[in-house]
Amino acid sequence: MESKAFNVALVLHADHELNASTFAARVTASTLADIYSAATSAIGALQGPLHGGANEAVMAMLEEIQDIENCETVIAKRLYEKRKIPGFGHRVYRAEDPRATHLRQMAKDLGETLGNTKLYEMLKKIEEIMWREKKIYSNVDLYSAAVYNLLKIPTDLFTPIFALSRMAGWTAHILEQYSDNRLMRPRAEYMGPADRPFVPLEKR
Repeated sequence: MESKAFNVALVLHADHELNASTFAARVTASTLADIYSAATSAIGALQGPLHGGANEAVMAMLEEIQDIENCETVIAKRLYEKRKIPGFGHRVYRAEDPRATHLRQMAKDLGETLGNTKLYEMLKKIEEIMWREKKIYSNVDLYSAAVYNLLKIPTDLFTPIFALSRMAGWTAHILEQYSDNRLMRPRAEYMGPADRPFVPLEKR
C-alpha cells in the first residue's frame, strides 16, 4: 500500500503546463546556460511556499492547529489576519485540482490502513471551512502533506521529492528550449515619476 501510494504521488506531482518552476528552467535555458543551471533555477522556484513548498507549509499549519477541535479557531484567525491558508487555490484550475481528488482518497485509504486518520480528518475539516468561508478548492499540496507524513517522510524532504517527480518534465522542457531557442527577454515600461533631479550622493 505504501509503495503504491508513493508511486501515485510522484505521478500526480509530475510536471505539467508552464508553471513557475518550469518557466524558470526555460528562461535560464534560453540564455544557453547549461542544463544543470536551468534545473537549479527550477528547483529554486519550486522551493517557494506559493509553489512546491506549499505542502511543507500545510504540515506547519497542521502542527499549529494540533487537533481537529482547533480547526475552526485557527483557520478563522488566519483568515482574519489575511494569512495564507496553504493547500488552497490554483493559478489555472478554477474547479477542483484533479490531483487533489486522488490524493484526498489516498490520504483516507492510507490513514485507515495504518490506523491513523487524524491528519485526513483535520484536512477534511479545513477543506469544509475554506469552502464555506471562501468557496476555494483545495489543490495538490493539501492532501499530499498527509500522504507524505503517513509514509514517514520528514517534512523537510517534501519539496525535494516534489522536485524529483518534476525532473523528467523539466529536462524535456530544457531540451526543447535548446532545440529551437530564442532568448526570453520580456520588455518593461517605466510608469514612475519623470524628470527627477539627480542628487549627488553626499547631499542625500
